[in-house]
Amino acid sequence: MVARIAPAEPPFAEGIQSSLDRVMRGRPPLRLFTTLARDPRLFQKFFAGGLLDPGNLTLRQRELVIARTTSLCKSEYEWGVHIALFAARAGIDDAQILSLACGRPQDACWTHEERLLLALCDMLHADCTIDDALWQSLASAFSDEAMLELLMLAGFYRTVSYLTNALRLPNEAGSAPLHSLRCQGG
Repeated sequence: MVARIAPAEPPFAEGIQSSLDRVMRGRPPLRLFTTLARDPRLFQKFFAGGLLDPGNLTLRQRELVIARTTSLCKSEYEWGVHIALFAARAGIDDAQILSLACGRPQDACWTHEERLLLALCDMLHADCTIDDALWQSLASAFSDEAMLELLMLAGFYRTVSYLTNALRLPNEAGSAPLHSLRCQGG
């Protein structure tokens, strides 16, 4: 796959380089980041919206929402990056990876709280809202601040999926494949 917009080439402006250094921690910058680096304003706006810092959710909760959202959006690029970089650290095993890509919140591999997170992603993806019953269930498990973060996280990664899909970004080296997972019926 050939990207529709070529990434910026180093050297990057100081603000962009410092953001890349902070996020990438010595690894080469991701293609999404260098593509956005073509416009310093857009790059900074994107990084200002990032939610990968410690917040109101655990690493596992955050990564479940990101993986489910990017899977639902068929973002091979972003799914691959997050599964490769964070799944093991978040304790997400192979059965759970398959469920995130092809399964349902009711799958046996999830706890009650994790089922709520996946249901949130599914309902937001399908309806762009959450019904009262799910809201009440989530509110019994998460603080108001965590609820806000969950909504922002799912929305941000839907936006990221729009970017990566429409730009046709080729997968990063070492990223996890989404399209090759063997889903039942697919």
